[in-house]
Formats: sequence, C-alpha cells, structure tokens
Amino acid sequence: MKYVLAGASGFLGKALARELGAQGHQVTRLVRRTPSAPDELRWDPAAGDLDAASLGDPDVLVNLAGANIGRPWTPTYRLTLRESRVSTTSTLAAAAARLEHPPVVITQSGIGGYGLDRGDEILTEDSELGDGFLAEVVRLWEGALEPAQKAGSRVVALRTGVVLDRKAPAFQLLSLPFRIALGGRLGPGTQYFPVVSLTDWIRTVQHAAETDTVSGPVNVSLPTPTTNADFTEALATALHRPAFLPVPATLMKLTLGEFAWELLGSKRALPTRLQSTNFTFHHPTATAAISAALA
Repeated sequence: MKYVLAGASGFLGKALARELGAQGHQVTRLVRRTPSAPDELRWDPAAGDLDAASLGDPDVLVNLAGANIGRPWTPTYRLTLRESRVSTTSTLAAAAARLEHPPVVITQSGIGGYGLDRGDEILTEDSELGDGFLAEVVRLWEGALEPAQKAGSRVVALRTGVVLDRKAPAFQLLSLPFRIALGGRLGPGTQYFPVVSLTDWIRTVQHAAETDTVSGPVNVSLPTPTTNADFTEALATALHRPAFLPVPATLMKLTLGEFAWELLGSKRALPTRLQSTNFTFHHPTATAAISAALA
C-alpha cells in the first residue's frame, strides 16, 4: 500500500514509517522544509498548502502532526496546540477531497476528548465528548476530517491513550521517578489511566487502513482498563523499584495547571470499535504493555 505520512519526524511517525517500510509498503513523508530525500514531499499546513496532484494515487493519508502537549499551556501555546492539529488535518482532508480515488484518511486524536474526569463511566466511541480545553481541541481536530468524508474517503480518528515504549517521551517521563526510586501513584491512583503498547498502536493504524468497516472515532487503549495505582505498581515491579511515594494531586494541579487532569482525570475507555472488527491486542494488560515497552 502507498501511505502518505504527516508528522513523520515525531516518535510515533518514525516508528510507524519504519514498520511500514519493513513490511514493504511505500511511505511518502510530508515535510515543511525543502525535501532532501526521494520519499519526502513539501507542504505548508499553516497555509493550507499541499499539492494533491503531487501525492500520486495514495491508499492512505495519516496525520500524526501536532505540537508537544506536555509543555505549559499558556494562552499562546494553547493556540499552537489547537492549530497544529486542526490545520494539518484540514489540509490533508482537503487534499484527499481533490484526489480522483478517495484514500483512507487517518488522524491521531486524543483520549482527552472525553473531558477532564469521567470517573467510573465506561467510555466507548459512542460516548459524548467531555469538557475542557483538550475536549474542544478534539472536537475541532476530528471535525476537520469532514471535507474528506464528504468526498467519499473513509475517515478514522484514533483516540489514543499514552503509548508505551522505552523511547516514547511520555513513558520516559512516567518511568523516570521509578528509576531513581522515587516513584508512586499520581494523585489518588483510583483514576482509570488509558495506555497502549507501541506495537498495538502501530497495528491499530494498519488495521484502520486495511479494514473497510473501521471508521469514525476509535479508542486506542487497553481492552482491560487499568487504574493509575495498578499501572504504577506494575511499572515499579517491572523496574524492580518501589512505588511508595505518591505525587499529591494538589501539587500536580499547581505545577501543571489543566494539563494535570490528563494524568489525574479518570477515563475508562474501551476499544469497542477495534474489538468489534476482530482486532486482537498483542499486549492486552498493563503488565504486558509495560514488559513490551521495556524489552
């Protein structure tokens, strides 16, 4: 298959491009600088500039572009977070709408779309989106797919939890306190904490690309939801470290602002759409996903 990949320079983009290439797929990477390799194509999503004709006849367009969510959310950076996701998705969707053969269009979305804290509520793809800044970003992000959908493309929005891998920036931050024997649960620890292994995330992208019955939002998280306390205990065990130093919720809110809710808010998300289309997880539990990340 022929994939066109935006956000190929990020952790997930590099991992996906590497795996697709190893399987013999053709991957064209969209870049914002002057292309320096045959598999690169220039675009300017801030200006909505992407020459659809230069894409050839792709089977799948994948958008993984977006500014780092882990930085302080100043008013200016909130705009950057939103526009970096919406403009890239809308530019790809508009290009897809101009192609003779509508490709599948897949965009990374976020589990944060379900809001700040949903407690024990089971969240499927049919659940309503929640409140808060990221929820609003997700509404706009996924809504930017509309031009492609109207033109006949099958569109998929991956509402992904924390992707676990030794080289993943989020996992490195989560595991660092444990490596120096200062780890523990975040806040109360009772909040559901959606995660997924890198292997299963990559397999999800391919499953979405190749399975005609997959469309719309797709939760990408463990089929056996785990709480933060269970996750941190499993991580401590895997690293042979203690987990006795909890991080107070008050301190996290004070230092991280609204972003703290991404770690403290409970999101009991189930990958219903994946499982209903016969997707099976290689790493279905937190223990298995952590072991795979550390392997």
